[in-house]
Order: sequence, then C-alpha cells, then structure tokens
Amino acid sequence: MIEKWVHSDKQKRLLEKGERIRKVAAENAKEADREASFSEEVLKVVKDEGYPSLPLPEEAGGENLSLYEFLLIQEKIAQGDGAVALSIGWHAGILMELCEERPWKEEQLEKLMEEVRRDQKVMNRLATEPATGSPTRGGIPETTARTKGESYILNGRKNFASLADHLDYCIITAYVEDQESVGTFLVERTAPGVTVEKTWDTLGMRGTESDDLILTDVEVPLNSLVETKASKTVGPKGWLLHIPACYLGIAMGARNEAVEFAKNFQPNSLDTPIIEVPHIQDKIGTMEWKLLQAHSFLYETARKWDEYPERREEWKAELGAVKLAVTNAAQEVVDLAMRISGGRGLSKNQSFEKYYRDVRAGLHNPPMDDAVIKMLAKGV
Repeated sequence: MIEKWVHSDKQKRLLEKGERIRKVAAENAKEADREASFSEEVLKVVKDEGYPSLPLPEEAGGENLSLYEFLLIQEKIAQGDGAVALSIGWHAGILMELCEERPWKEEQLEKLMEEVRRDQKVMNRLATEPATGSPTRGGIPETTARTKGESYILNGRKNFASLADHLDYCIITAYVEDQESVGTFLVERTAPGVTVEKTWDTLGMRGTESDDLILTDVEVPLNSLVETKASKTVGPKGWLLHIPACYLGIAMGARNEAVEFAKNFQPNSLDTPIIEVPHIQDKIGTMEWKLLQAHSFLYETARKWDEYPERREEWKAELGAVKLAVTNAAQEVVDLAMRISGGRGLSKNQSFEKYYRDVRAGLHNPPMDDAVIKMLAKGV
C-alpha cells in the first residue's frame, strides 16, 4: 500500500533504500527482540545505505530529506522491525530539526554535520528521567551541570536511551546550575564517566535497546552547552510524525502477514482457504479502510508541511491528531490481524505476537492521547 504514496523518482529511490534496510531488519528481528538489543548487522546496513546523513542539505552531502520522504522510509523499515525504524528515526528527525532551525552555533553544527556525512555518526536526544517521566509533561531534569573552571561536570541518569550502546553522540538535557535553567549538552558516548546500564526489559519494542544512560562526573568543555532556554526552538515539530509512521509500518507488516496466512491456511473443515470465509473478509476489509484513512491523514499532513512552511505554526494540534489517529488505527489493525491468525498468532514461531506487543508502545510515545485531545478541545 505504501507504494501508492510514491510520486517521484527520488521517493522511489529512497524507498528502495528503506526496503534494503527492512529486509535485514526483518532477518534480525527475532534475535533483537529476544536479546533486547540493536543488531550490529542492521546498524551496518543503515550506515551503508547512508541513512544517517539523508537529512543533511545536498551541499553538505545529504539528500535534503523532506518530511514526506522521511515518513515513507520510516514506514517501510518498520514493516521489517518497528524497533529499528523508531530507533534510527530519532536520529534522523533530530538532524532534520537541527538542519532546518539551526538552534546551535554554526561552528558546532557544521562540525556535527561533517561527522555525520563522513562517518555516518548517530545521535539521540536523551531527556526522559525516572523522576520526571516524559519531558513533554514539563518536569525539570534531575541531571545537573555545574561549572568547574573551563568545563561543566554532568551527573544524572536518562531512561529510554534508544540505541544506547550504539550512539556516537548523546544530546543531554540538564539543569545548568550557574544559569538556573535547563540547557542541552552535546556529549560523546565514549566520554569518561558515560556508561550504560542494561535496564531495557519491556513488553514491546525491545530491539530499540532503550537502556539507561548514566553520567558520573562527566567533564565536558563549556561549549558543549549547545542549547539554552534562550536559544531553544519552540513550535510544532513535524519530524515527530516518524512515530506514527513507524507504528503504521508495524500495522502494515501485520496486515500483510495476516492476508498471506488467510490465503494459505485451509483447515480440513473447509473446501477453500479461510480468505473466502465471510467473517475473515470482513476483518480484511476493515483493516483496509483503517489503513487507507491512516495513510491519507499522515501523508496529506506531511505534504502540507513540506509545501507550505509559512503555515506550520497553525498545525501543532493537527500533528498531534495525526499521531493519535494513526497509532490507534495501528492498534486496531494489528488486533484484527491477530484475530485472523487465531491461536496460532500467539506462537513465538509467528510474527503476529511481536507486532501485537510492539504496536502497543505507540500509545506511550509523545504526544499522549489525553494531551492531544485537551489541545484540540482548547482550539475550538
């Protein structure tokens, strides 16, 4: 179905990249899920395809990735393993934001961009903490930054550090004591005092390797403070639509396998495969219209974002509504796929139960459903 939304040679070429990553992600998905780790083999193909540098401007060695193109690739990868798509999507989305909004000093940003282009380095923004919960709720980080001569000393713990052991850079939020406000630091993953504690033992999206990152007296230069309250950009973040695109990809994967199962499974009580059974056809048809609605809402919103940048401030609520609608539709589609597969779908030998576990995580990625509904109500 995703091919229906491809309208240019560039989009087709990018989707082919996504397909090559999807294939390797699918081959490694079971082991990554079992071990709660991100596959080295998958990361290699991600870098070989130049995925980390795609958001860079063309003059900086990238593809100047549009939001629409970003979502196409994310959805395709997620059909192989949603955990891979979500993990690498954080890097790509953050880089898109940095390239578009330029919130850092130019020399800092240019240095990072060059490293991504040359070495396909990967980053993630780490803001969630045990005491604060989701940063979208407004909690002040307990991670601290205090000055020591020409350095800052960082101490704290970050949860949900996707790609924890495979990151090159961590973008860390901390309470900056000398400024009495929250700031953001660019920290090398290999810096002394930066460690990972293997805490990621969840129901779904296990392959994101979202362990805890611990900072113990980590010393960084003063210019590692790349964002302050004054420089931090606000407003709608279109790149966060990589989240619903990921869960839509999971739903598409479940849909594809459910249809294939229905075409090939024929119990001895029937003269035809179960795809000819009316209640199975009802479930397949219901999946189709839910997927059509979700795709239309997601990609039409992305198209508007790309074509009318001057109107982006108007669409904060709409971006939230897309996330709410698509992730909830994805839940329903995967549930229908499980109903088609029946008890066999619960087996670890099938992919259905993994889709079922993974898609649930979409409800807990920002923005949360209640926050979106409140925002929409206030806009009336």
